[in-house]
Amino acid sequence: MTIEIWSDIVCPFCYLGKRKLEKAMEEFEHRDSIDVTYKSYQLMPHVKTEPGLSINAFLAREKGMSLDQARQMNEYVTEQAAALDLRYRLDNAVVANTFRAHRLLHHAKNQEKQVETKERLLKAYFTEGKNIDDRNTLLELATDIGLTDSEKVLDSDEYALDVRKDILESRQLGVKGVPFFVFDRKYAISGAQDLSVFSKTLKQAFEQ
Repeated sequence: MTIEIWSDIVCPFCYLGKRKLEKAMEEFEHRDSIDVTYKSYQLMPHVKTEPGLSINAFLAREKGMSLDQARQMNEYVTEQAAALDLRYRLDNAVVANTFRAHRLLHHAKNQEKQVETKERLLKAYFTEGKNIDDRNTLLELATDIGLTDSEKVLDSDEYALDVRKDILESRQLGVKGVPFFVFDRKYAISGAQDLSVFSKTLKQAFEQ
């Protein structure tokens, strides 16, 4: 069974959804027969990388809300993450465009290291306060994972077309938000829903 996941690296619910799917797969007897593929999606493709801007100020500006509302929103997702043993440190998060990081994910897929690369990027953004649009930071993360030829990829526009194809495909499928999970093109889950939803859908999709 193939599970395709459209998600963005700076999407807090995408990390939650990833972890919930993994927990459901741990309890699934046919987990070794599942292939997980991450597809590119940008929540805000227009965003410019601004290391000096706080995530609260960024959200307030982009969503038209107060700083206090933005802070409350981030506190809520941080609590949700803690329940899944994820440590969000959004006060340190760096506002960044994710297109370059998505290109690296396609590069990782060709080396069969996409899942661990996705995890590394999410941790870098949500926990470590790293700039995931910075070339040297991405090279450092790629080295951590054991990716080869990453410098050549990051210094070119390689895989840019692949990223755009993923985004176009999401529109064709009617994806309105992420995370969005597609199971063998038969079933879909939108959002980081309850663990029970992932477990039930895994079973249903595999049986068909």
